[in-house]
Amino acid sequence: MERFLMFIDGGWVEASGKEYFGVENPATEEVFAEVSSGGAGEVERAVQAAHRAFREWSESSLDDRRSLLRRAAELVEKRAEEIARYLTMEQGKPFKQSVNEVMNAAYALRYFSEEIFRVYGQVIPLPDREHDSVVIWQPVGVVAAITPWNYPVQLLSWKVGAALAAGCTIVAKPPSYTPISPIKFIECFADAGVPRGVVNVVTGSGRNVGEYLVTHPLVRKVTFTGSTEVGKRIMSLAAQSLKRLTLELGNQTPMIVFDDADIELAVKGAVRRSFRNMGQICNSINRIYVEKSVYDVFLEKFVEEAKKLRIGDPFDPGTDLGPMSSRDSLKKVVEHVEDAVTRGAKVICGGKRPDGELFRKGYWYEPTILADVTHEMKVMREETFGPVVGVMAFESFEQALKWANQTEYGLVAYVYTTSLKIAREAARRLEFGSVGINNVDVTSVEAPYPAWKESGLGHDLGRSGLMQYLETKHIKIHY
Repeated sequence: MERFLMFIDGGWVEASGKEYFGVENPATEEVFAEVSSGGAGEVERAVQAAHRAFREWSESSLDDRRSLLRRAAELVEKRAEEIARYLTMEQGKPFKQSVNEVMNAAYALRYFSEEIFRVYGQVIPLPDREHDSVVIWQPVGVVAAITPWNYPVQLLSWKVGAALAAGCTIVAKPPSYTPISPIKFIECFADAGVPRGVVNVVTGSGRNVGEYLVTHPLVRKVTFTGSTEVGKRIMSLAAQSLKRLTLELGNQTPMIVFDDADIELAVKGAVRRSFRNMGQICNSINRIYVEKSVYDVFLEKFVEEAKKLRIGDPFDPGTDLGPMSSRDSLKKVVEHVEDAVTRGAKVICGGKRPDGELFRKGYWYEPTILADVTHEMKVMREETFGPVVGVMAFESFEQALKWANQTEYGLVAYVYTTSLKIAREAARRLEFGSVGINNVDVTSVEAPYPAWKESGLGHDLGRSGLMQYLETKHIKIHY
C-alpha cells in the first residue's frame, strides 16, 4: 500500500507520531493508500517555515515568481494523467473529468503568474503641490489554505497561484477524503524548485490540523472553501487575531427557465450542472423553476436527456458519472429524496442505487429528478450536494425571482431566456454573486467568483481575487 508524506520547509516528512490515515476509493469502499496524519507540531513547523521564507519571497522579483509558477504549471501538465489517476481513485469523478480538472489547475497558475504584472499602484493628486499620496499593495503574509474534496486540485490551484504571485507564503491543508492528488500537485512545486518554506502541506483532520492553522498567530490570512457551518467556525476562530478571510461556502442554486427560452439549450444546461461530478459542486443546480406554459415539455426533455447519462466505472472512457465521494454524502442524498417523497414529490427519474454487480459496493446513486416539489421539502431549501434536483412551475417573473431569492445563500444562479430585457432585470435582481445567462459555466479564472450572504466573504479568481492576498499601503510624501 502506498504511503504519502507532508511537505514542510522544503522536505517530505511524516508526522512526529508516525500515524497515518487511510484513503478510500468511493467506487469500491477499499482503502488503497495511507497519508501521514499531522497535528499541532507539524502546523507549527510549517507556519514557522512559511514565516521565515516570507521576507525573501515577498521581496522577490515578479519575474522570479512568474518563472516558478510557469515551471510548476508545466510539470502539472506533464503529470496530468498521473495526478488525475489518484484524483479519480480518491474522489470518484470520471478520469477524463479529473484530467480536465488538473489541466485547469495548470491554467490557473499561468494566469496568476501574468496577472500580478497588472496590479498597479496609484498616485492620488492632492490640493497642494508639495505633497503626493502614493498607494501601493504589498503581500499580506503567511496564508493558510483549507481546501475541499470535490475539486481538490483545481481549488487548491486558485489559492496557491494567487498567494505565490502576490508574494505570500502558504501552508495548505488538503481534505482528508482526497489528500493525495493535492500532494501530487504540490510535488510539482517542489520539483520546480520552490524555495524552502514558501509552499507547505500539512495533512490530517480539521480538528488536529485546521484549527491550529487558523488560530496560529503568524498566519495573517485564511482562505477556505467548504461548508457554511465550518466557515462560520473558521470566522469565529480567525476573529481572535483579526485575520483576513476569504470564505467560499455553501449554496442553494436556482435555475429559472422562462417560456421564451431555448428549451433544448436549457435542458442541456440543466443536465450538465445538476449532475456533473454527481452534483458535488458548489454551483450545482438544486432547484429549477420553469414557467408554467413550458413546464411539461421541459420535464419530458429533461428526463429524456438525464437518462442518457452513463453511470459506471470512472476509468471507463464512456462513463459520465462515477460514485459519490463518501458514505455521508450518499446518506444525505437518500435523506433528501425520502423527505421529498414523504411530502408528496414524484420521482420521475432515478431515485435509487443503480442495478448491477458493479454497484454492489461503493457510494452510487442514480441522477434523480423530482417533480411536484414544494418549498417545505429539504431538497428545495438545503444544499443536497448530490445528483438530485427539484423542478417547480412558476406563473410570473416576480414569483420566479421571489422564489429564487428566498434562501440565505447567494453564490450562483442561472437564467434561461431569449429576452434581453428579462435577462438584464433578472441578473440585476437575483441576490447571487454570479449569474449565468443561457449558460451554466460561470467560473472563469479571469473573472471574480464572489460569494453573497451566507455563501461567504471575499472571493477567488480574477484580478480582484488576487488582490485578496495584498494589503493596501498609503505613502504620503512631502517634497
